[in-house]
Amino acid sequence: RMAAAPPSYCFVAFPPCSKDGLVVFGKNSARPRDEVQEVVYFAAAEHDPGSKVECTYIEIEQVPKTHAVVLSRPSWLWGAEMGANEHGVCVANEAVVTREPASESEALLGMDLVRLGLERGATAKEALDVIVALLEEHGQGGNYYEDGSSCHTFQSAFLIVDRNEAWILETSGKYWAAEKITEGVKCICNQLSLTTKIDAEHPELRNYVKSQGWWNGDSDFNFSEVFSLADDHLACCSGRESLEKQGGDVSAQAMIDVLRDKDSGVCVDSESFLTTASIVCVLPQDPSFPCIHYFTGTPDPSRSIFKPFIFVDDVKLVPKVQSPSFGNDDPAKKIPRFQEKPDRRHELYKAHEWARSLLENDQDKGQKLMRIMFDLEKQGLEAMEDILSRTEILDPAEVVDLFYDCVDTELKFFK
Repeated sequence: RMAAAPPSYCFVAFPPCSKDGLVVFGKNSARPRDEVQEVVYFAAAEHDPGSKVECTYIEIEQVPKTHAVVLSRPSWLWGAEMGANEHGVCVANEAVVTREPASESEALLGMDLVRLGLERGATAKEALDVIVALLEEHGQGGNYYEDGSSCHTFQSAFLIVDRNEAWILETSGKYWAAEKITEGVKCICNQLSLTTKIDAEHPELRNYVKSQGWWNGDSDFNFSEVFSLADDHLACCSGRESLEKQGGDVSAQAMIDVLRDKDSGVCVDSESFLTTASIVCVLPQDPSFPCIHYFTGTPDPSRSIFKPFIFVDDVKLVPKVQSPSFGNDDPAKKIPRFQEKPDRRHELYKAHEWARSLLENDQDKGQKLMRIMFDLEKQGLEAMEDILSRTEILDPAEVVDLFYDCVDTELKFFK
């Protein structure tokens, strides 16, 4: 039996389910409990012809221009679990298990494809096209975890969203299918979810599954049924009901509440896995308003706070949510890989560890601290709502330090 995929959850809500012409996207990243996630920003860049880009395990051709991106990523790898670009595209991935064993040979990770889609796609559809073209050319494979003792491999599913539409992309090897969403609420988790509504697919997909004897060509083609192991493709989305109950009012706050919900299983805190970071993005359908991306940068959203980031030129970098860099000495870059595990904790992560021990050892103090933190978060959410309800254009100078200041304030409270 292949190892179970970590149960991450991704959501998107479109009008009429969401508020005031907003598209709202969210993800909890469930990963090994002790893994550190950092939040990193890379400016848009131009690259010389013929230049290469070094992904987690392999090097591939670089493109002439990459978009500015902000990413939440396990700090040992090149790609990302989730993130956004300057054009209002958001991508998150899910590890999935299909009847096709995932490759152990090093290729692109699903997480590399998240970053590549964001760096190269100015719309959700462009990001999808980028991801499937790279999948065709380089394939997917390699260890999903920083683990020298065994190789954990998965296939990938993606939720790709922009101001107008979303695509659910599910893959097995280089084969894939995708569904376009423009309304309502959608959730994906670590199981295949596409059935018979397929809006784009690998040109050889159906011939391939026929040749494998997985589909006879007579019945309706159902992607999950064809590619899932036995009864794996059950409806997995416990958080969806909570969002649908909002009845046209899904906002950043509603998405945050869903991501914090441990009872529903959306906020993972189990023996092997923890929600190590979370993201919520608010994408106004009116392009004259800025997109707002909230990151925790710390584990367990029920005791983390969501801090806003807005793309502007010269946005201030935030080293306090960036893990130390080990350059070429990083055990993740040396062969054989992962022979040791360096301390990848960033400053905010360490402060959170302190706060967690306070919560566990002195409940009164801990609860008081959490109340202050959530109040801080609420102020941030209200300030962002204000930006989205103004008539005048946002002055970039107003938000150039936004994420930096939020992290800084959070750290001050912990001190």
